[in-house]
Amino acid sequence: MIESFINYLQFEKRSSPHTVEAYERDLRQFEEFLDLSFEQNELSFAGHAEIRAWIIDLVEQGLSTTSVNRKLATLRSYYKFLLRQGTIQKDPTYKLKSLKNPKRLPEFVQEKSIQDVLEEDVYEKGFEGQRDRMLMEFLYLTGVRLSELTGLRWSDVDFHSEQVRVLGKRKKERVIPLSKGLIQNIISYKKVFEERFPNSGQNPYFIVTNSGKQSYPMMVYRTVRKYLDLFAQTSKRSPHVLRHTFATHLLNKGADLNAVKDLLGHANLAATQIYTHNSMEKLKAVFEQAHPKA
Repeated sequence: MIESFINYLQFEKRSSPHTVEAYERDLRQFEEFLDLSFEQNELSFAGHAEIRAWIIDLVEQGLSTTSVNRKLATLRSYYKFLLRQGTIQKDPTYKLKSLKNPKRLPEFVQEKSIQDVLEEDVYEKGFEGQRDRMLMEFLYLTGVRLSELTGLRWSDVDFHSEQVRVLGKRKKERVIPLSKGLIQNIISYKKVFEERFPNSGQNPYFIVTNSGKQSYPMMVYRTVRKYLDLFAQTSKRSPHVLRHTFATHLLNKGADLNAVKDLLGHANLAATQIYTHNSMEKLKAVFEQAHPKA
């Protein structure tokens, strides 16, 4: 029946050669497992227990959750095919659930690296270099999302109160305080901005392209990747990594979790708590280094 299923994939579903090859490989592996473990290799006779035993065996072999779930998806497709063909009366994969992917801790840039990234001499003189520096600094010092940055307008920055108004998810507005150092850098950037675009009233957006148009996601991605490539050791180099870095560094310095939640614009505390894992690693390291009984 495997051959019939493969023909179905090729000629009726018109699946790609790569998909067909992967499905056949998974089914042959399951066939071999049945033969070795249960001394029978007919897949149509396999039940819930046999399939579950195979999944456990794959996990014990060290296969990733993603790979195991893909093989399970292959079996689901195969047994649905057999069910339609009338070969089996009950789908043995019906009650099997996919494995949960382990939560990955958010990546962040180390303090020394982010300081190097924000050094003034890293950036070229003139508007483009100062714009890039402001983009990097603003993402790190406010923790705003990519969409919040590209939508930010000059009118959202309150120089007198030293704060910025941000429109977040679901049009929810929040206010983020700005440090005195960042305010001074924004003032310097504004001067370069107005020199580049004398009719500044026609350019309401805070971060713009070289021609003065509103910035867009790919432009911000390219800029962040360009400068993080110089110093950062993280595998990911995206605007969101700077948001992770903002939150992690605040918590490492003892910031209140609820305050960080409000700064990030999270709807609930659970979304913010993931950053405490990174902070806990630092606490463990400090404990092991400093405690006499560690």
